[in-house]
Amino acid sequence: MSNTIYIEYNFTVVPLQPGSDILIAELGEVGFESFVENEEGVLAYIQKGDWNENILESVEILDNELFKVEFSIKEIEQENWNATWEENFEAIQVADKCVVRAPFHEKPNVQYDIVIEPKMSFGTGHHETTHMMLQFILENDFDGKDVLDMGSGTGVLAILTAMKNAKHIDAIDIDNWCYLNAKENVERNECDHISVFEGDASLLGERKYDTIIANINRNILLADIPVYAENLKENGTLFLSGFYEEDIPLISETCVKSGLKFEKNLQKNNWVAVKYVF
Repeated sequence: MSNTIYIEYNFTVVPLQPGSDILIAELGEVGFESFVENEEGVLAYIQKGDWNENILESVEILDNELFKVEFSIKEIEQENWNATWEENFEAIQVADKCVVRAPFHEKPNVQYDIVIEPKMSFGTGHHETTHMMLQFILENDFDGKDVLDMGSGTGVLAILTAMKNAKHIDAIDIDNWCYLNAKENVERNECDHISVFEGDASLLGERKYDTIIANINRNILLADIPVYAENLKENGTLFLSGFYEEDIPLISETCVKSGLKFEKNLQKNNWVAVKYVF
């Protein structure tokens, strides 16, 4: 992995919000893996092997007259990523109970102290969707439960469920770097009852979970919600994020068809996280 080359796009976005959120969502759809937001816009990363010179053709915000988006491109070796995120990464606090921080941050006096070294993985708590999913986990009971974290990224959501006494957690991500990074973070936080897998929903088979967490983009969720429902135990709970407020009716329609019932949603800027019960 140390020889992997990434392409870094340095975007300046005006107006910054909601421009940066829209840009990140659209870049995620075409294969960009990781993002760092800053005061001028977004740094976005994609593996060179997944990149092509026409990668931005379907990124609609670039042609939207309501936004001015400019960018520069350079190659970056994966080993240089730490220097990039350390310059931008600040510890975040969720409610009064949870802090997500890097190893170089001072240890806080909170109930749930999560140490994450994200490298090229998504999910530090800074993005609205991850932050809201952390909120949901804090609000809900995980004691003795079997949990699935789908699209686990850094593993931060799985780690918090482990700290909230979940019995066993499976963390799955399709990206090899996320898989390796989640394994590192799980070990770093001493969560030995989290199993990390590389793959997608096809790995689930007939496994059953009390709670499924999925922070992925809308189209993948729409395709996989029926699979999640099949793998939920009776009275199970499904937490979803990775989409906008206007996507809730479409997501909920798919959930209802799979026997799930809407219970609650959180909103941060235009992003939402939604709780369904089986």
